[in-house]
Amino acid sequence: MCLFYTIKLLAMKRILLFLWIMSAAISGHTQLLSWTPAFPVQTSTISITMDPTKGNRGLNGYTPVTDVYVHIGVITNLSTSITNWRYVKFNQNFNTPNALLQASYNAGTNRWTFNITQNLRTYFGITNPSENIEKIAILFRNGAGTAVQRNTDGSDMYIPIYPVGLATRLSVPFKQPTYIPQPEPISLAVGNTIPFTGISNDLADLRLYYNGSVVQTALNASTVSASPTISVAGTQTLVVEANDGSEIKKDTIKFFVPGANNIQALPAGVRDGINYEANNTAATFVLFAPNKNRVTIIGDLPGSNWTEQLQYQMNKTPDGNYYWLRVTGLTPGTEYSFQYIVDGSIRIADPYCEKILDPWNDSFIPSAVYPNLKPYPTGLTNGIVGIVQTASPAYNWQTTNYTRPDKRNLMIYELLHRDFLATPNWTTLRDTLTYLKRLGITAIKLMPFNEFEGNISWGYNPDFYFAPDKYYGTKNNLKQFIDICHANGIAVIMDIALNHSFGLSPMVQLYWDAVNNRPAANNPWYNPVARHAFNVGFDFNHESLSTRYFFSRVVEHWLTEYKLDGFRFDLSKGFTQNNTCDVNGANCNVGAWSSYDQSRINIWNRYYDTLQLKSPGSYAILEHFANNDEENVLQNRGFMFWGNLNTSFSQAAMGYTTDWDFKWGIHNERGWANPHLITYAESHDEERVMTKMLQFGNNNPGVYNTRILDTALQRMELISAFMLTIPGPKMIWQFGELGYDFSINYCQNGTINSNCRTDPKPIRWDYYNVPDRRKLYDVNRALLQLRKNPVYSPLFVSNAVQYNLSGNVKWLKISQGITGILVIGNFDVATQTGSVSFPFGGTWYNYMNPGQTFNATGGSQSFTLAPGEYRVYLSSFVVVPVDILSFTGQHNGNSNLLKWTVANEQNLEYYELQRSLNGVDFVSVGDVTATGSSSYGYNDPVANVPSPVYYYRLRMVDRDGNFKLSEIVKINAGRTAWFAEANPNPFGNRLNIRIQSPEQTNARVLVTDMSGRQVLQRQVSLINGVNMVSLPEAAVLESGLYNVTIITASDRYSIRAVKVK
Repeated sequence: MCLFYTIKLLAMKRILLFLWIMSAAISGHTQLLSWTPAFPVQTSTISITMDPTKGNRGLNGYTPVTDVYVHIGVITNLSTSITNWRYVKFNQNFNTPNALLQASYNAGTNRWTFNITQNLRTYFGITNPSENIEKIAILFRNGAGTAVQRNTDGSDMYIPIYPVGLATRLSVPFKQPTYIPQPEPISLAVGNTIPFTGISNDLADLRLYYNGSVVQTALNASTVSASPTISVAGTQTLVVEANDGSEIKKDTIKFFVPGANNIQALPAGVRDGINYEANNTAATFVLFAPNKNRVTIIGDLPGSNWTEQLQYQMNKTPDGNYYWLRVTGLTPGTEYSFQYIVDGSIRIADPYCEKILDPWNDSFIPSAVYPNLKPYPTGLTNGIVGIVQTASPAYNWQTTNYTRPDKRNLMIYELLHRDFLATPNWTTLRDTLTYLKRLGITAIKLMPFNEFEGNISWGYNPDFYFAPDKYYGTKNNLKQFIDICHANGIAVIMDIALNHSFGLSPMVQLYWDAVNNRPAANNPWYNPVARHAFNVGFDFNHESLSTRYFFSRVVEHWLTEYKLDGFRFDLSKGFTQNNTCDVNGANCNVGAWSSYDQSRINIWNRYYDTLQLKSPGSYAILEHFANNDEENVLQNRGFMFWGNLNTSFSQAAMGYTTDWDFKWGIHNERGWANPHLITYAESHDEERVMTKMLQFGNNNPGVYNTRILDTALQRMELISAFMLTIPGPKMIWQFGELGYDFSINYCQNGTINSNCRTDPKPIRWDYYNVPDRRKLYDVNRALLQLRKNPVYSPLFVSNAVQYNLSGNVKWLKISQGITGILVIGNFDVATQTGSVSFPFGGTWYNYMNPGQTFNATGGSQSFTLAPGEYRVYLSSFVVVPVDILSFTGQHNGNSNLLKWTVANEQNLEYYELQRSLNGVDFVSVGDVTATGSSSYGYNDPVANVPSPVYYYRLRMVDRDGNFKLSEIVKINAGRTAWFAEANPNPFGNRLNIRIQSPEQTNARVLVTDMSGRQVLQRQVSLINGVNMVSLPEAAVLESGLYNVTIITASDRYSIRAVKVK
């Protein structure tokens, strides 16, 4: 259950929510900021009053009233942007109080005031005569800076400073103190009057214009008012003009008066969201908004220009539930930004948008990750903006023969882009697939990647469910990543939070109870308060037909548009309307919530039907942690379940007997008929087992200490040996295969604090190059490869498991017929003896040490094991496929020298070198015994086999006679042969290549990843002989396997190199 990611986000959510929705509550009688004098100049003093019931209401009701201060500076002609405050008073720390900046409170008016009693230039210390104040920039805040009064849109507040001379402005209707002042929402209809007032700083002839006609004149005056009647719908224009005989000044306000709703049924075939037409020049927008009065579209659509217009007022359906509009004149391929304005005040993007613009976070997205990102329409609107694009760039899927891995034997790797990659995007993540495939992973479970609030959270604070988060790249980058995963037989599972949404969700904002700061009682999708414990954000009502429809559309989108393989549903136990909390959503009864709930079963059964209808065979994983009887019913339906065994595996790893029995990670123990339990020792939400061991592990003084790094890593092997041989799907948290040991509560300053739980964590690809950690990787790899072995894979989806996991010496065995596995290990910190009966008699093979066998009798036999020692016995030999890192050849006159380097050599018997003169027909020329080395060589005498060219390949044979073939190496014997090698290999921050060239020539060194994508290249000049080429730019490459190709006008020579960090 992902509970802690909201510690920092909840407060932000409460603030951000009001940046959008509170504008509807602004009355026409007061304004957020008022000041005297009305037209301040640089030499004025000024008194500034703030009404906390306006704007974002950040200080509304705040106490103590004496704990309110201003943060104040100026925008001058030398400011570089609207946020470039200059001369911030006292260079004030935003999070500490300063008595000299304290605002005074007026209890009678419920407002705070701040007075500047010096002229502004003196107060701010501006001495440069060529620098002029254009605006005062100001915020009101509490002393800690945790409660801040801002504009409705969340922006800073500004007060204009006027030049000397005539000035005028409309004082009514009120304006919001944004950088470019905008009128507060005006909701009027045809037939209403519109009171407006103009003022000037000196006597002048004043005129008020309404839609171009003079409606009031005041001569030699400083104020003028009128109240004309609105006669037509559409854009209304109010103007005040001041003329003192020497100059004329004007101020303008525009607002929209809607026409009567056009009542018209939805066109056939359209549904919620944006419906594109085949001609790519039109689209129909559909918004579900029952009980709303009117909706218009604004944006940069043809003729819109971000203002409400009659042509963009949407039709209303006869039942009052939908608003829709067909928009024409769209240019194919062009991105248009837009919003809905609902009832004249609520600005939202379409909930079904597949791309949004975020005014707070988009600027932090590197252009290399998301090229040509459309700029946010700053100054034209506020809040999240949606994108509509006809004929958007299509992705051409390459993998057409992909079959999903058997869910009963999934090997899942859970990862968070941010903490897995230094450059956290889809393209870089794609480069790690070789590493993950070699490990034996068959499914990648990605933490939420639909648009969430911010860029670097865990992602469980969602707002838009159809748009992939842009911080990770474009939608086609994502599709390509999924496509290449499928090409490698790897499924992609999306973690998604559909228990709740956060405050930027348009569905939350559309129906909001401003008085109680929560979703309104008539919100079609959300409960006003949570009905269960541990809720975050705003709780979906999954009994609502509106929510059910939305769920269906969300999963359909990702399963069909992106070809995802399934979902892990966060906080799935929360999908219930059974209320186990009080009327305020507090004082919840966790036990009652976790009890058997038939209504929750019904909800999930409906959703499972939806998933299988949209994509038959798709995965559905629940983070449920509910009553076992309920989970048993649902697993029988086909669901898989998150199986958190962190506590038991940690206790066992540390060597403590309390709670160290991890049998609850076996589906049989739960009485389940199917292996649908995803057992794991670590996840994103749990403390790392290595962290616990190194800090709190058991110790046998002078003999054995689990707090020592190499010992802890060996005990992680022990944990893996048991966890990964239990039948059913399994999960590894990122870098767990390398013994990741930074606490979940690790802070970026190196301290440990629970407030840092969701903070970024160190990315440690360099662990792969540490021998003991690499050994742990190799053990995990071997065990995962065993699960794929066609002889043994049936065992891992079976119920044929027996175990005793309660004592010091634990054992687990699985067998069917003449195939069996037995795992035994000592979890104590002292040598122990235990007994176990093999499934049947005969010779058994130690999988992790191929040279060891054991003669089993079929009866009870004892084992004496050192602390942490384990054995994995198989009823027959199994080979873990060896990795060929490089295979090269060189002609030396009468012989050819062949060299190859390998990794992960286990259970291999020998290498057979084969030669061919035509590249087709091969003969054996010799065998090389596999010794566990990382490099081998063979000198093939060819004086009696003359040929201008020789071809070689390796046949790698395991102890059961199974084999695989390497790639072919070509040697040109007519001249000195090409030869190249990476040294060292694997390499770290610099890729060094030794090239032996038979001639002086120019060459291109090309480095590609395993998908064929070019990642580096270098033009080089080679001499006849040995050349050294160094590529320091390889430091930016992610860990993984790479092809290095040397290309000349007449030759092409390739090797492989492994990058580790």
